Amino acid sequence: MSLDSPASSGTPPKKMKYVRAVGPRLRKLLYFVFVLVALLFANSGYLATITLMEWWRSETYQDYYYQFMFLAHLAMGLVLILPLVIFGFVHMWNTRNRRNRRALRIGYALFSVSLTVLATGILLMRVSGFDLKQPFARSVVYWLHVACPLAAVWLYWLHRLVGPKIKWKVGIGFAGVAVASILGLVALQMQDPRDWNAVGPESGTEYFLPSFSRTASGNFIPAKTLMQDQYCLKCHEDVHKQWADSVHRFSSFNNPPYLASVMDTRAVSLERDGNVKGTRFCAGCHDPVPFFSGAFDDPDFDMLDHVTAKAGITCTVCHAITNVNSVRGNGDYTIEEPLHYPFAYSENAAFQWINNQLVKAKPSFHKKTFLKPFHKTAEFCSTCHKVHLPYALNHYKEFLRGQNHYDSYLLSGVSGHGARSFYYPKKAEHNCNECHMPLTASNDFGAKDYEGADAMSVHDHLFPSANTGISWLRDRAEVTAKHQDFLKDNLRIDLFALREGVEIDGEKIAPLRPSVPTLKPGSKYLLDAVVRTLNLGHHFTQGTTDSNEVWIDVKVTSGDRLIGRSGEVNKDAQNEVDPWSHFLNVFMLDKDGRRIDRRNAEDIFTPLYNHQLPPGAAQTVHYELDIPEDVNAPVKVEVKVLYRKFDQHYMNFVADKMDALGRPIRGTQRGEAYVNDLPITTIATDSIVFPIEGVDVTPENADSKIPLWQRWNDYGIGLLLKGKGELRQAEEAFLEVEKLDRYDGPLNLARVFNIEGRLDDAVDALNRATKYADTEGFPRWTWAWLSGDVNAQQGRLEEAEQNLRSVLEDNTEEMQRRGFDFSYDIEVINLLGRTLFDLGNVRFRQGRDEEVQQYLSEAVLQFKRTLEIDPENVSAHHNLQQLYEKLGDETLSAKHRELHLTYKPDDNAQGRAIRLARQRYPAANHAAEAVVKYSLIRSLQIDTKTSTTE
Repeated sequence: MSLDSPASSGTPPKKMKYVRAVGPRLRKLLYFVFVLVALLFANSGYLATITLMEWWRSETYQDYYYQFMFLAHLAMGLVLILPLVIFGFVHMWNTRNRRNRRALRIGYALFSVSLTVLATGILLMRVSGFDLKQPFARSVVYWLHVACPLAAVWLYWLHRLVGPKIKWKVGIGFAGVAVASILGLVALQMQDPRDWNAVGPESGTEYFLPSFSRTASGNFIPAKTLMQDQYCLKCHEDVHKQWADSVHRFSSFNNPPYLASVMDTRAVSLERDGNVKGTRFCAGCHDPVPFFSGAFDDPDFDMLDHVTAKAGITCTVCHAITNVNSVRGNGDYTIEEPLHYPFAYSENAAFQWINNQLVKAKPSFHKKTFLKPFHKTAEFCSTCHKVHLPYALNHYKEFLRGQNHYDSYLLSGVSGHGARSFYYPKKAEHNCNECHMPLTASNDFGAKDYEGADAMSVHDHLFPSANTGISWLRDRAEVTAKHQDFLKDNLRIDLFALREGVEIDGEKIAPLRPSVPTLKPGSKYLLDAVVRTLNLGHHFTQGTTDSNEVWIDVKVTSGDRLIGRSGEVNKDAQNEVDPWSHFLNVFMLDKDGRRIDRRNAEDIFTPLYNHQLPPGAAQTVHYELDIPEDVNAPVKVEVKVLYRKFDQHYMNFVADKMDALGRPIRGTQRGEAYVNDLPITTIATDSIVFPIEGVDVTPENADSKIPLWQRWNDYGIGLLLKGKGELRQAEEAFLEVEKLDRYDGPLNLARVFNIEGRLDDAVDALNRATKYADTEGFPRWTWAWLSGDVNAQQGRLEEAEQNLRSVLEDNTEEMQRRGFDFSYDIEVINLLGRTLFDLGNVRFRQGRDEEVQQYLSEAVLQFKRTLEIDPENVSAHHNLQQLYEKLGDETLSAKHRELHLTYKPDDNAQGRAIRLARQRYPAANHAAEAVVKYSLIRSLQIDTKTSTTE
């Protein structure tokens, strides 16, 4: 040891100066931190209790007061940051050399946990352009923010065990007051939970009928509340951009075709009724902002320049709907004035920033307000995509069915609810959004990490579908292209068969390709094309079926020579399509047999024909093919399915109306007739080249990519759906399917025989189908439905009941995997109800009274189930009328008798309209025949005659 060391000299070590861990000035800061922390704990207790109660009771208790309490939580948290950080670092510096290392370590842990609380709070706020979207990461941060304060309390207690005693009385007193206050506030708030599925009061419907739409309060809603699109833009830029080009955005008077039509409808209503209330029928879906704000009823409403006239279906309109009242359509929903976060309407930039931060930091109430579970359902879409025309509009009947996407979808195989489809997908599509709102990558505030998506995504609010007309009129080529892309592969066309001569029972040559017959010059043939719907969950075309223009274009050439044509667009007649073409639309009439060609819904009466294509089905079209005697080259046949949103007649009307208003539409040329240049979309094509006898050229045709059995099956389906006129040809086609060892053959043969009344043959076909019962994809439900139908007709009612219950009640592993639930198939439900009714009648004749009551009561339950799914079902009301009469309930019998008469089509009234239409429109008259053959030389003969005359 050195002699100079303190130990050797006996000099005591120098005593270090004591520094207080918390000095007087630091103590003031500590008290400030304590006060803030205490207030935050009380505030957090209130917020947490509300959250817990919402989770426990599945109610929503957040209101304006809650939002201000949450704002206080944010504000106090931000204020706490600086003093807590300063205190922590100063306190650590003052105590860095203390001997109690355990207390130091606990203090460091306490400070770290406190900083974690502050950091997680900031992350949850989404500030300064930072937005924590990843769901898992955000969940971890949230639970850290919840758990860390509890850990901090425990660590603080441990830390203070070695310091001054905690003043428990003060803490317990504050906690008692805080808990009592929290319980009192929560108890008051629980008295009035938010009712998200409220149906507006009946008293309020007088402002909105004949639309079924209503408001939650029964009163009007201020227009500014429904026109908050710029507010939505702040957080949902991508979604807003998509919506801004959607047809929903242009549903109202900012849509020239709609404006032209509704102007006439309002004029008719005003002249006839002295008011425009009948046109409320349109407004509930097309014009919600002027409608719900009360401006729409004004006969002098300025449809061009009123502040609400161009609003369309705004973001708020869809997302403020609080209930789907029924699936009757006609806008049967309830909408409310949504409760926004504080300062939503403020024009002050600072307050707007605060509002945005509140929404971002606590979006749950915002999402609950504007996105409800039913928004993701087909029933939500049904409110406006299912329509009937009421008496107030047409002064004809209280109920006349219009467009109906919803039932068409619900009863299809695509939805997994229709047991009678020809085809089924691998997995059912359970709502409209899965097709019409595809996922698209986005950085929006609301973007989510969807399963199967490559990036954070939102649902496309352009709603791609088929309306290429509005985007073209707006000169938005890229939007038109998106709709056209959506249409691709939704249909296909197949040149399948050729018959010698021009009769449908001529000798058939099929399938065409890879081998094709050699045609003889001077001969006539019947060429059959098959159009089939693919990737569609509803009829094609739906919506404005009377003005949608979908047709088949056929072109037959021999070398450079045109020898056959159908479906030509006449450039000399304003781009009108040859009226003798085959159209896949509805030819709708008014009561005087005039075509509905102005979207004049108030005049709709009855269709002359309906050529819509069901989902998963086909249509067979016959063309008369004449081969000239002097043909000297192979004959090429090209077919296309073409689509144009609006036809030439309707666009003439729109152009004239808009020109008169001083708002000419795109394509208008002053002083000239309007030429319909709306885009024509090619949806499907096919072609074939036939060799000609005596011409030394052997063309090659590639084999069809469609499976052979499916070509035969589609051909048979198209013939079957034509009705009784071509059932024998359908039978021939399905026999070929059976030869190819497919269960579709005997199943579809059973359909043919059932329609023809050949019930024994139907039984044989169904028995043959059972050998495929274990084959993958075999539709047991379709077999059971057909078996039930046939058994019922043959009087085997118990077997029929068993079959039909199997359709409605089975829930196999395969059905679960594919998302199928056939308990919604109202046709099968009605058939079971009728079977039970018949069993009741049989038991009555047998004198077994107890069983009579049982069967009749069960039949009632079945038809009531139908009305839950389709309240306007004619068959259900008719049968309930008879059942209640049997059961002795005259009141209910009379009720359903009245409803049956309301919903029953007026068949007798159609005779005059159809007779007049057949005289007025020879081409449509031809297309309405039971068996239709389209000439491919009619237009060529007209051209030849015209040239000769000239």
